[in-house]
Amino acid sequence: MKNQFLALAFASLVLASCGSSKTASKNDLAVNTPIVTAIDLTKVINDKAPVTINPGRFTVDTVIYRLPRVVQGTYSVSDFGKYIDDFKAYNYKGEELTTSKLDTNSWTIANAEDLDYITYDVNDTFDIEAVGGIGGEQPFSPSGTNIQPDNYVLNLHGFIGYFDSLKNNQYTLDVTAPVDFKRTSALHTVKETKSEDGTKVTTRYEADRYFDITDNPMMYGNLDVEEFQVGDIKIVLSVYSPTKVHTAKKLRETMEKMMRAQKTFLGDINSTPRYDIYLYLAGDGEDQPKGFGALEHHTSTVVVLQESMPEAALDESMIDVVSHEFFHIVTPLSVHSEDVHYFDYNKPTFSKHLWMYEGVTEYFATLFQVNQDLVSEQQFYGKLMEKIQMSYRFDDTMSFTKMSENILDEPYAQNYIDVYQKGALIGMCIDIIMRAESNGQRGILSLMKELSQKYGKNKPFEDDSLIEEITAMTYPEVGAFLNTYVVGTTPINYQDYFSKVGLEVVSDKVETNYLMNNGQLILEGDPVSRTIYFSDKVNDNSFWKEQGVLPKDVIKAIDGEEITMTNANNMLQKMFMWQPGQDIDVKLLRNGEVVEVKTKLTPSYTSGEVLKANPNATAKEVELRKAWLKG
Repeated sequence: MKNQFLALAFASLVLASCGSSKTASKNDLAVNTPIVTAIDLTKVINDKAPVTINPGRFTVDTVIYRLPRVVQGTYSVSDFGKYIDDFKAYNYKGEELTTSKLDTNSWTIANAEDLDYITYDVNDTFDIEAVGGIGGEQPFSPSGTNIQPDNYVLNLHGFIGYFDSLKNNQYTLDVTAPVDFKRTSALHTVKETKSEDGTKVTTRYEADRYFDITDNPMMYGNLDVEEFQVGDIKIVLSVYSPTKVHTAKKLRETMEKMMRAQKTFLGDINSTPRYDIYLYLAGDGEDQPKGFGALEHHTSTVVVLQESMPEAALDESMIDVVSHEFFHIVTPLSVHSEDVHYFDYNKPTFSKHLWMYEGVTEYFATLFQVNQDLVSEQQFYGKLMEKIQMSYRFDDTMSFTKMSENILDEPYAQNYIDVYQKGALIGMCIDIIMRAESNGQRGILSLMKELSQKYGKNKPFEDDSLIEEITAMTYPEVGAFLNTYVVGTTPINYQDYFSKVGLEVVSDKVETNYLMNNGQLILEGDPVSRTIYFSDKVNDNSFWKEQGVLPKDVIKAIDGEEITMTNANNMLQKMFMWQPGQDIDVKLLRNGEVVEVKTKLTPSYTSGEVLKANPNATAKEVELRKAWLKG
C-alpha cells in the first residue's frame, strides 16, 4: 500500500543522544530526510504520552511547528494544540532553544539552524472531554485520543504535528509499548525491536507524507482483534471493551456479512487492499467519552459507541456506522476536490460538495442494504422517510453548496447534520433521475464509478467545475436538479421523484423508537428544576401510552440508576438503543409520587407519513423501481 524507503538505521540513537553533534551535510537537510518521530507509551505519566520530533537540519533562522486545528473528515475546530504540554526544542549540544506559542496550535522556534529535536507531552482528549473540556470546541470522540493503562486510541493527528514546508516529507514513527500490548495499524511496519529486559517493544512505522500519518490511526493495549478477507480486501477488526462484554469474534459475523454485501454492491470499485475498523466501547461513568459515532479515514474508521449497548443494538449501530464509513473508499478516497487533496490543517478551505462526500456516501449505506436483501423494501422506505422528517428540522432553503463551503461558520455549521439527511436524499433523487433517463440502466453508483476512473485517489477534481462535469457525463435533468436544489435554495418535493418509481406518501401507523415520534423528541428538560420529563408528544407514542405514562411525568431512574442533568446524555443514549424484548425498569415522578414502569419492551408506533408502493403504479414505474432498488 505504501512506497518503501530506506529507514534511518540510527534514528533511535540520535533521539537518545541529546548532546551529540552533527556534521553539516546536504544529506541531513530537513528537506531531504524523513521526519523522525517517536511516541513512548511506557513513559506515560498522568495520562500524558511523551513525543519526540527530529526533523533534520534547517537552514533558516525560524521555523513553525503545528498541531492540526482541523482534521480531514471533521467539519469543526478541534485545536489539538490545546492538549500539548511542556513543549521544548533542543540544539545539537542538548541545550534548550527559545520557543514561543504563536497561537493555540503553533510554536515558533528561534535559531532553527541549531534545532536538533523537539519534545512535548500529549494529553488525551477522552479524559478532558469527559470532565467538560478545557475551553472552546472539543474533538469529536472518534477523532480524539485515549491514553489509559490498558488502551491507547492513537489518532496520530493528536500526537504528531508538522512543519508547513515539510508536509510532503516522508515520516518514520517509533511507538514504544509494553511487550504484552496488542497493536493494530495499517501503516507500513519497518521493524520491531525488543528492549534488553524484554518488557517493551518498539515498532517502527513509515509514511510517505504527513497526510499518511493523520490518515492511519492506531490502537494499542488490551484489544480483541479479528481478521477476515472480503474479496481481495483484508479487514482488520480491533475492539476495546472494558469489561469484555463485547468481542471482535462476536462482531465479526455481522461485519463480514455486511462488508461482503457492500463489496458485491460496489462491484469493480476496489481502491484499498486493507481496511481497519477500530471500535472503542465507552464504559459507564463520567470519565468516559461522550461523542458517539465514527470518523472515516481513507482506509479505516475509528468508532466510539457505548459498551452498555445490547448485542443486537451494537450490531445494528455498527452496520449503520461502519457501512457509511466503508463507502468513503468511493468518495473522498477515489473522488475528491483540491480542497481535500491539498488539505490545510491550520486554515482549511472546504469543498462545495458535501452533498457528495457525506450525502451520497450515506445514501449508498442505506441503499445497499435493500439492494443486498439485508432489509426489506418497506424498511428501506421507512429509513428514507426518517431522513425526510429529520431534514425538515434544518433550514430547507439553505444552499447546500454554500453551506458546505462555509461549514465552520454560522449559520451553516448548525446545519451540518443535514448532510446525512437531505444530503442522502439528494443522492437518492439523482439516482432516480438517472434511472428514469436511462431506462433503468444507469444510476448514481455508475456515475461514481465513472468519476473514480477519471480521477482516482491521486488526481483531484476542480471544485467549481464538478456540477458542469457531472451534467456532461449524465443528463441535462441531473444538472437542472443540482443547480435548482443543491446550488439553489428551492426545497425538494420528494413526491415528484417517488412517483417516477411508483411510490406514494400516505398517512398511516409508523413504527418508532422509545424517545422520538417522527424525528421529534418526546422528552423535555427543565434547567431550573434540573429534571427531564415527558412532553405532550408522549400521547402519540403507543408504548408509553399503553404503560399509562402522562405528559409532565419526570424520569427519576432507569434500571436502578438515577437520572441527573450530568448523566442524562448517557442515559438517553441507552434509551435510544432499547430494543423490543428487552426488560426495563423506569421510575417516574408524578405529582410528588413515584410511578414504576417495569415491563418488557414491545414495538412502539406513532401516526405519521409512510412511503408505500402505489397500487396504481404503471408497469414502467414498477420496472424502474426494480432497477433502482436491485439494479
